[in-house]
Amino acid sequence: MVSPTPGKSSPKIKVETLETVAVRFAGDSGDGMQLTGTQFTNTSAVLGNDLSTLPDYPAEIRAPAGSLGGVSGFQINFSSRRIHTPGDTVHTLIAMNPAALRNNLADLDDGGILIVNSEAFTKNNLSKAGYEANPLEDGSLSQYRLHSIPIDRLNAEAVKETGLSTKASARCKNFFALGLVYWLYNRPLETTLKWIEQKFAKAPAVADANTRALRAGYYFGETTEVFPLTYRVERASIAPGTYRKITGNEAAAAGFITAAHRAGKRLVYASYPITPASDVLHELSRRKNFGVRTFQAEDEIAAVCAAIGAAFAGEFAVTGTSGPGIALKSEAIGLAVMTELPLVILNVQRGGPSTGLPTKTEQADLFQAVWGRNGECPVPVLAAATAPDCFDMAIEAFRIAVQYMTPVILLTDGYLANGAEPWCIPNVDDLPTIEVTHPQDPQSFQPYSRDDHLARPWAIPGTPGLEHRIGGLEKADITGNVCYESDNHQKMVEMRANKVASIADDIPPVEVVGADSGELLVVSWGSTYGSVTSAVEICRERGLDVSSVHLRYIEPFPRNLGEVLRRFKRVLVPEMNLGQLTVKLRAEYLVDVIPLGKVQGKPFLIHEIEEAVEKMLNGGSK
Repeated sequence: MVSPTPGKSSPKIKVETLETVAVRFAGDSGDGMQLTGTQFTNTSAVLGNDLSTLPDYPAEIRAPAGSLGGVSGFQINFSSRRIHTPGDTVHTLIAMNPAALRNNLADLDDGGILIVNSEAFTKNNLSKAGYEANPLEDGSLSQYRLHSIPIDRLNAEAVKETGLSTKASARCKNFFALGLVYWLYNRPLETTLKWIEQKFAKAPAVADANTRALRAGYYFGETTEVFPLTYRVERASIAPGTYRKITGNEAAAAGFITAAHRAGKRLVYASYPITPASDVLHELSRRKNFGVRTFQAEDEIAAVCAAIGAAFAGEFAVTGTSGPGIALKSEAIGLAVMTELPLVILNVQRGGPSTGLPTKTEQADLFQAVWGRNGECPVPVLAAATAPDCFDMAIEAFRIAVQYMTPVILLTDGYLANGAEPWCIPNVDDLPTIEVTHPQDPQSFQPYSRDDHLARPWAIPGTPGLEHRIGGLEKADITGNVCYESDNHQKMVEMRANKVASIADDIPPVEVVGADSGELLVVSWGSTYGSVTSAVEICRERGLDVSSVHLRYIEPFPRNLGEVLRRFKRVLVPEMNLGQLTVKLRAEYLVDVIPLGKVQGKPFLIHEIEEAVEKMLNGGSK
């Protein structure tokens, strides 16, 4: 059977061209919503749309089926223009059960398309979701374009000839829904059909069932004519190049591999599994062909200590975790500061404190990254802005770590880690080379001598004549001998602090988007980049006097940041915490920065920042 061609809808059905669309798939954690959304994303990427995704995982591993706590969702925003976020609201919501409807309905546009699996709206499932009456029948959904479709039954009919069990057949219903949405948005089936063929090559009955379900969903939309319109989103105008879809965790892993490759080094990644950082370990464990060595440790302390050992042995070493893991690693990070070894610590932030919201996003580890260790223990802190930027900042983290002989913390978060965007694959020869030198001459070697960057030599253990002390006790300047003298401690503490502070001379200045001075400056950092950039663009198009800057370097700040802040009458900092960057900016520059905090486990919406900008320009606090 020939796969449908995008844009070739039934002649009776009008095709409307849209610039940007957000679609959300939502269902029980066992309904395959993440897979469905990923396949829709892959197809949209092949078609050349710009896109941004927001997977939403339930926190409970085995939440009761049909419960509100077990709802899994995947949102994709795809467009014919450049976009920066997964979208504020949803144009089309696919709800596979009552709980998915209840959890997600508030985000659907008035007049938006609502596709529901009507057979899941049983009395028991309605009760689990807190419905006293069936919303498909009581008129409460009248403001939406409701399409109540018996997906369970239609899927079962489509796959019955495959011979699969009832339970196995039911697992294909997500592909029935996917096929229907492919038809609705004039998406071809080829990308997903090829994936099914490869994924289930050893299970032909399963491959056949999923193929049948996908096609059945597509042709249901085409033949039943229950939809008066279908929609087309043209390809985006993007710079020439070879693109792929990439998540933040995938990009970070690729960046670490690239940094080691460009330095002629082996990459060692030591980690303990923790959401949402585990995918970095999974990705790197599959890259042994690049000389990558991964170690799944028994706990967070063992992981960071193993990474320190790898750095001491001359390898490019990384340890990755999320906030609770950073707390456990903090003493060993201090050891890396004292021994002045190049180590990268990846913190994929999540909601806290303690276990907190393990599958949700937050930016509340900034204080922990900058100051969360005992003693005077300075560490450079970087923050990636987008999923693809995780690649660049992973390389940058290693550059700084090696050039300044210091551990470096790289901050991402759950939103960046799991979300996907198009990434233009760079030419390897265009990427920076990280220069690594190891001393060889015993006559000139001193373990704590300094170069122009205040970095000590990176001597490899076993090099003849270069034996030296290493450990957590304070070191004597130059010789590295254990030293308890007060004047030496003062000197070494200041030396380590000055080394980190001097990195500000080696990073790019902040660039203002918009006017160089004016009424209001919005400062973003990390993953707030997309929503802040979009909101400021919209506000400026409306003639509002607002500009923005984005920070990828948090400790130290770029040299020109203070001067930029003082050129504006007011400064607003949206961040997914209660104002941590705000405190740091106020302390360093004595500027009255206004925080806009959000700690809901969700990224900022564009309109939330727009409203704050409008209020501040009208004299409000935020």
